[in-house]
Amino acid sequence: MKLDPSASLGAYQASKTPMIDKHSSDEKLKEQTDAFEAILLKFMLDTSLNLENPLYPKQPGADIYQSMYKDTLANHLSGGFGYSQMLFDWLKEQQRG
Repeated sequence: MKLDPSASLGAYQASKTPMIDKHSSDEKLKEQTDAFEAILLKFMLDTSLNLENPLYPKQPGADIYQSMYKDTLANHLSGGFGYSQMLFDWLKEQQRG
């Protein structure tokens, strides 16, 4: 009697492979593309928003607060500029093909 190990190996791997919910994977991908867009927006905000005022001396921790402000602003703005949707569509196309 000859045993075929490929059939049992395939069944074992199929039982260990987690089932991926298409809807949740799309949501996770969209979250990641929004996060990427937030990074791009943060770079743009760092360049464009120069919040230094020569009339007032720089306070301790001002750089930290400005960075936190720009991070929050970038996170709230992400998803609305189109980079995220364009990247999402491109990645979904690459996944299909």
